[in-house]
Amino acid sequence: MRFLQLLSESFMMDWITIKMITIRKAKKEDSDAIEALYVELEKDGVFYQPEHFVLSKAGERSRQMERILSSENQVMFVADDDGTVVGFAHVLFAKAKPFSCLKPQSNIYLQDLVVTQSRRNCKIGTMLLDAAKKYGIEKGADFFRTQVFPGNVDGLRFYERNGFSTKMITIECPLK
Repeated sequence: MRFLQLLSESFMMDWITIKMITIRKAKKEDSDAIEALYVELEKDGVFYQPEHFVLSKAGERSRQMERILSSENQVMFVADDDGTVVGFAHVLFAKAKPFSCLKPQSNIYLQDLVVTQSRRNCKIGTMLLDAAKKYGIEKGADFFRTQVFPGNVDGLRFYERNGFSTKMITIECPLK
């Protein structure tokens, strides 16, 4: 009986947590919060692939965000918890590449997704992905693509739970 009570409390807590979050398009006023989230994201990049990632210089992320907000083929969704941005998803729309061997398919690409460490495992990432999927459907995209660091086992599991599967493996060879 105690197990069912705990399960019920756990479910209710998830429901309450989800209910307070609003997913919306980012605004310029969100730049400070997004800047802080980018620091978390970039630290992950440096951890998983220090040969490719560095922490951005102050102000660079804000300039990048301005370009995203003014683009017709990019969108940034934020997870807003009663006025506090606790996560974001940066999504790009790409039209079909004009190659005779490729099917004429367009896609959306998840460039970045981050939820602040203290709010992970609260379904916020899934809510952001759902908003991105809706955006892709509205744009007429045929599929949704992203990349995950090979060592990011939790990230890979998250994407698989949200309908993603491995379609291609990226390999590289250093030249320097």
